[in-house]
Amino acid sequence: MVTRRFNLVYGGGSIGLMGVVSQIVHQGGCNVLGLNKYIYGLTQIIGTTTGHVKPVIDMHQRKTKMMRESDCFIALPGGYGTLEELFEVISWAQLGVHVKPFFSMFSITKKKKIMQVGLLNVNGYYNHLLSMIDKAVQDEFIKPFDRNILVTASTVKELINKLEVSDSVCLMKLS
Repeated sequence: MVTRRFNLVYGGGSIGLMGVVSQIVHQGGCNVLGLNKYIYGLTQIIGTTTGHVKPVIDMHQRKTKMMRESDCFIALPGGYGTLEELFEVISWAQLGVHVKPFFSMFSITKKKKIMQVGLLNVNGYYNHLLSMIDKAVQDEFIKPFDRNILVTASTVKELINKLEVSDSVCLMKLS
């Protein structure tokens, strides 16, 4: 991210994977924007925010601001919060709630523009989830075209290249 001069918009924590990513991006001279809801004692749970902080009223507002401030969404390995945010962003893309111009994908047959969402599948962490999604496509709960919203790779470099992003990246690992 730093070598490509990407900025970071994230949930505002300094622990775990996102803590490491936010510190590296900030130390590399890129902009880091943390969006978090003030809750008494939250700093003990998520640590202090690296970079600029914008407080939000609730989690929905946080996700909405992330959508507005970002050109791309990438989920790192995580738990329930990450999965909830990942599927909300995928749903928003499917419904056309957000369509960013820099890396929208076009289907040759349908000419439907979609936003792609990145999934960093480190060491096969998300393999079972991806199998479930593919099963949903097979059983016709998800349209094959919409399966293309989710782009996966096992390395950050490969994922960013697949997404063809430029400017701001939102890493959706907020739990």
